[in-house]
Amino acid sequence: MARNVLAHVIRLVTLLFAVSVVAFVLVGLSPVDPVQANVGQNALLGMGEAKRAQLASHWGVDVPIWERYLSWLGDVLAGDWGTSLRYNAPVVQVVATRAANSLLLLATAWLLSGVLGLVLGVAAGMLRGRLLDRAVRGLCYVLASTPAFWVGLLALMVFSVGLGWFPLGFSAPIGVPAAEVTVFQSLHCMVLPALTLSLVSVPNIALHTREKTVDVLESRYVRFARARGCSTGQLLRSHVLRNVLLPALTLQFASISEIFGGSVLVEQVFSYPGLGQAAVVAGLGGDAPLLVAIALVSAALVFCGNLAANVLYGVVDPRMREGGSRG
Repeated sequence: MARNVLAHVIRLVTLLFAVSVVAFVLVGLSPVDPVQANVGQNALLGMGEAKRAQLASHWGVDVPIWERYLSWLGDVLAGDWGTSLRYNAPVVQVVATRAANSLLLLATAWLLSGVLGLVLGVAAGMLRGRLLDRAVRGLCYVLASTPAFWVGLLALMVFSVGLGWFPLGFSAPIGVPAAEVTVFQSLHCMVLPALTLSLVSVPNIALHTREKTVDVLESRYVRFARARGCSTGQLLRSHVLRNVLLPALTLQFASISEIFGGSVLVEQVFSYPGLGQAAVVAGLGGDAPLLVAIALVSAALVFCGNLAANVLYGVVDPRMREGGSRG
């Protein structure tokens, strides 16, 4: 057990180090000028050369990438994640504030995508060739080929502008102080972004679950169970769900990175103040400390999701747990 935990810790540290290097290099190679992006073109033109040089020195524009990275790494190891250029606040504070909004949105979308994908996939597989099966496959093909931001814009036009059921965006009603925002109001603002984001992963899970359900129904042991007089409900509980649950869990946890990536566009469409929107702001402003911190948080989330999937494999399928213990 100790050796297994140590191996996972080493992998996580190696992953975070690689992600930080790549993120820093990409920010350094970006054509975005942090001084111009954060000060503004008009203000920059009205500055003198001395002021421009002072700002460039303050933001480390003229410092080589490797020197900036080593300086940043030393500060991080000492517990200082730096200050965000765009938000003028400590990076830890910005990430913590935005993560509180994003994690609830991501968790809700992740659970919805898993439940919808599993239910639609099993239903389509059990009714293969019928109207419901064709409808589910058609819906999945449409969703798989539709960008998330377009779905978000369509949802805003229909449910916010047309029907007026939901607000146009943000995580709280406009004009209401943060201290007075109720839980119901926050959830009401989160409904459309969560539904839009959940649709990103539904097609993949539903189509794979459908194919696995069809394979199980065509297996010999299911045919034998039918010959013994098992009902459809008994087949579903005893054979189908047990065999499709493990692949569905695999796809569900693998979709964490996909959902997090989709949140960047969805949060922009709905003006939702989360990590995705902060990543866009940091990228457009050349805010390396904030962008690298968000990249590290997302990498850690994906790693923990895959690790949780490996742990659940042993719970769902005891054969994998026994094989791991023997190895």
